[in-house]
Amino acid sequence: MTFDPETATFLIAGPVKIHPRVLRAMALPSVNHRGDYFHGVVAEIRELLPVLFGAKGHHAILSGSGTAGLESMYSSLLRRTERTIVLTNGNFGERSDQIARRYCEKVTTLSAPWGQHIPIEAAKAELEKGDVRALCVVHNETSVGLQNDLAALAPAVREAGALFLVDGISAVAGIPLPLEAWGVDAVVAGSQKGLAAPAGLALLHLSDRGAKEVAPGTFYLDLAQHLAQLEKNDTPWTPAVPLFLALREALLILKAETLDGRLRHTRALAEATRAAAEAAGLTLFPDPAHASDTVTALRNPEGLDDAAVRKVLQDRYNVAVQGGQGALKGKIFRIGHMGIADWPDLLIVFAALERILSRAGRLATPGASLAAIERFMP
Repeated sequence: MTFDPETATFLIAGPVKIHPRVLRAMALPSVNHRGDYFHGVVAEIRELLPVLFGAKGHHAILSGSGTAGLESMYSSLLRRTERTIVLTNGNFGERSDQIARRYCEKVTTLSAPWGQHIPIEAAKAELEKGDVRALCVVHNETSVGLQNDLAALAPAVREAGALFLVDGISAVAGIPLPLEAWGVDAVVAGSQKGLAAPAGLALLHLSDRGAKEVAPGTFYLDLAQHLAQLEKNDTPWTPAVPLFLALREALLILKAETLDGRLRHTRALAEATRAAAEAAGLTLFPDPAHASDTVTALRNPEGLDDAAVRKVLQDRYNVAVQGGQGALKGKIFRIGHMGIADWPDLLIVFAALERILSRAGRLATPGASLAAIERFMP
């Protein structure tokens, strides 16, 4: 079988599969991005963004990937001579560290091994020194399938008076993120993750405090310009118009489903995935106590490399999952279960995985993973 993206079972860690309604929204003929129609679209998006973030606040929409959103956030809120703490335990935490160092000369990096939880006690000790402007952290480390416990960190950040800056790209609309309760000052979401819109937009939410602290950073990604123009239902530069149209449709779908409904559904899929993996004899890569609800990272079975698992899933069964990054390339594979992923997708993935394991003589109990999934299905 040749891999067919139009009919594939698509469960990578992002971009995720997209609802046909969202795809059709992009087929509208060109519209004037400075005209009334597009301004009306942006006005509707503005009204819907609190549905995505679960809170009212100040918002910006950037035509660019999630990394563009991170650069906008850090360049506009960090200060070159004021200290910043960056917590890392995976590829995307390290990316935040690299971006922060472009805009701040005093960065304290606190690292944990990939797959282990962020060093919260070390972060608290640094915050207690009282000279920290901002703390930067990834909520959900997609590269290792681990979600960091920001609830345990939030009180210390608040007590220190530091800005709480969160990479929520693979967490928003997939993992609970109570922005107001945790005192988050700025968070970046990616359109292509929990929202299930096309890749190419970065969405930012800022608290009142965060918005007041914004200062000019880069030119194209100047957060102050994007915040101000969105208040006028506009954008400072030419936007990716088809992506805005798709964003509106994805937000309408989320509104109908409700944020709580999507979070519950994503959580159920995650629990079913972990149970199915265990039943199939597969091992989680991260600390199980902090396993992600949007993406499950599994070690390749001993003796079976990436070509024997992920490539066979793709070429023989038309199933797309994702491999590891950096030092984990070829050692793990990742199953995404966020956005509009659903039960049939999960059943197909594990039916194919069981077939691969069975042919390799590595499957103890045929059908066990499918039975495990069924226990979680509504």
